[in-house]
Amino acid sequence: MELENEIKKALSELRKSEERKFDQTVDLIINLQKFDPKKNQINIFASVPYRIKEKKICAFLETRNASIETITPNDFKNYSEKKALKKLVKRFDFFIAQASVMPKVAGIFGKVLGPAGKMPSPHLGILMDINDKTIEEVKKKISNSIRIRVKEASIKLAIGKQSMKDEEITENVLAVYNAVMKDLPKGKENIRNIELKFTMTKPQKIKIK
Repeated sequence: MELENEIKKALSELRKSEERKFDQTVDLIINLQKFDPKKNQINIFASVPYRIKEKKICAFLETRNASIETITPNDFKNYSEKKALKKLVKRFDFFIAQASVMPKVAGIFGKVLGPAGKMPSPHLGILMDINDKTIEEVKKKISNSIRIRVKEASIKLAIGKQSMKDEEITENVLAVYNAVMKDLPKGKENIRNIELKFTMTKPQKIKIK
């Protein structure tokens, strides 16, 4: 409850900043302590109650599906050059794959999708059964998920938009904070503080008690 109030206070301060001509992104920064990102790999999906943005999703499937943009094995030859691969990675936020084509996907697309953190993963994105219902369910799940990969002692994520209600942003922050805390070796002890900022503002610091 206390953290919730502190988040709302920080948002109230951020809203006093100069109005901009665009809908600013709300960034969450979680600063860690007594934590070695090389020893402790964190790579999780946190589910948030409020969608932050529409995500562009691409699927590697055996056959085309009308409900999602599809790349079939017949199309793979179009991505033999690095330029085409890089273009593809930029165009989509998320990739899913049918399990049967996954070995080929890893071989052809892995060298670009892997470093970009967009490789289809068993957590969220490798499908055994392909039907419209499954695809719609996974699309919904992806739209309300944030991928958290920790490579340094600070995690920075887009958590919402300025136009969202304070309650919605707060709930998203708490969902991500709790997901990260569960995965940290020492839980709350590993979190120094959290910060909130809009695109064009200075961060508001929140101490963790």
